[in-house]
This record gives sequence, structure tokens and C-alpha cells, in this order.
Amino acid sequence: MAKTVRLRRRLAVPLLLAFALLFVCVPSTFAATANMASHHSLVGPKKHYLALGDSLAFGFQPDLNFDSGYADDFFSNLKNHGVKSLANMACPGETSVTFLNGKCPYPYLRKYPYLGSQMNAAVEYIKDYPGQVSPVTLDIGANDVNRDINPNNCTINQQGFQSDLAKLDYNLTQIILPTLKKALTINGKMTGDIVIMNYYDPYQNICPNTIPGAEEANSHLATDVSGFGTIVNVFTAFGGPNVPNPNICSYTWMCSFFTDIHATTKGYRVIANTFEKGYGY
Repeated sequence: MAKTVRLRRRLAVPLLLAFALLFVCVPSTFAATANMASHHSLVGPKKHYLALGDSLAFGFQPDLNFDSGYADDFFSNLKNHGVKSLANMACPGETSVTFLNGKCPYPYLRKYPYLGSQMNAAVEYIKDYPGQVSPVTLDIGANDVNRDINPNNCTINQQGFQSDLAKLDYNLTQIILPTLKKALTINGKMTGDIVIMNYYDPYQNICPNTIPGAEEANSHLATDVSGFGTIVNVFTAFGGPNVPNPNICSYTWMCSFFTDIHATTKGYRVIANTFEKGYGY
């Protein structure tokens, strides 16, 4: 039991900080991208579904239920459209940097075994099943700027945040998304869909001043994916900017014994529904 508690705390503390990063107080430009299901020209589902990202894609919950994440729920829906398999390569604690260099801090929690970086593993998987992988879902970014927030008083190192956010933008637009798009392209035609999600704000009830920052960060994600794929609006699905937001207590573990920012089983179902609606199924 003591070992289980230590594992939970090792995960919860850094990931708590990591996801808090998106909820900093900076000017909001979210209104221009409020309708996040900005439909890229969709290919549709194929035989294999590839899930990429961090602890939300992995399906982490502090009670150690790792089998009820949004990728699992979305896969259940995709089975009705002919999808036969799910490869969930997500790694808790993953940043856009470790996504590229393979140094995810919790590799032993990966559901799909691979060596090296998640980026390289994803490309190899797509190459192994040419023209048969769709969709490719991705959530990444929260862990990139975890060092920029102090969750004890909701203060933010704004200079550090802007620098880390710019690094995230670069990694997404110059490496991650172009590489995925190239891998999915055969004879000049995209054979699979890239779908990313934005983030909810687990702190909005206790730190309402973080909401504009959540909207700003989500706006960056929407801009980054433009030309590569589609973004779905989890922020709105979780209740948007309203305070108090009662969904935070039911969709996340924030009001529980664990005081943890990750989604509950119910919350992951909401995220999966958002992918289903935003993706068009």
C-alpha cells in the first residue's frame, strides 16, 4: 500500500504542476477560435487508431485506474466505424521536447511498448501500416511549462511561460505536426486524420484569474494545428470559463481526497465524446 501511495504521489505532484501551466493569466485571444472543431478536410477512420500524448492520452487517474481514458472510450466508438486496433503510445509526463528526444519521465507506464522517442515510434507505426492509420489523436503541451507556475499562490513566471510556449509552438509546427503529416501522406495525399485537443482548466474555481491564460494557451494550440489537422474543444466541453464550474468536481479529481487535476472516468468520457463530435462521428 505504501508503495502504491508513493507512486501516486510521484505522478500527481509533477503532473499537477505540469497541467497547471496552461492556466496562466495572460491576455486572451481565445474568442477568435471559440469554435474549436475547425474542420480540416477529413479522411475518416481506417483500420488502426494511433493515440499520442501525455498523461491524459494515457488515461491516468490517481486511483490507478488506467483503463478508462479518453483513447479507450474513443476507440470503442471508432470500432463502430471499422477501426480494429488501438496503439496508445502516450507517456505520462511527456513534453513536446521529450516527445522528440525519448526521455519521458514515466516510460514504465506506457501501454504500447517501444524504444526511443514517441515521435519515432509513431512514424514507424504509420509506416508499418501504410494508408491504414486514422485517426491520429494528440494532446501535448501542458508539461512543457510546468516550471513557470507556482500552484500555491497562482503566480506565473510570465517571461518563462512565453519562452516555453514559443518552444512548444516551434516543436509542434516545425517538427511534430509536419512529421506526422508527412508520414500519413502517400503519393501526395493524406491517408489519415490528425486530431488534437485543447485543455480544460482544473484550477478555475480556486484561481479564476487563470482562465484567460487557459484560453490563450488553447488559442496557440488551435493556431499550431492549422493546416495539419483538426482541434476539438475540451475546454468548452468541461464548462468553459464559467465560475464556479461544477463540472470540475465531477469531471476531474480536484474535489476528491487526491486533489488531482486528471480527469475522472466521467471526465474522460466527456473528452472522448468531444473527439467523436469534433471528428464527425
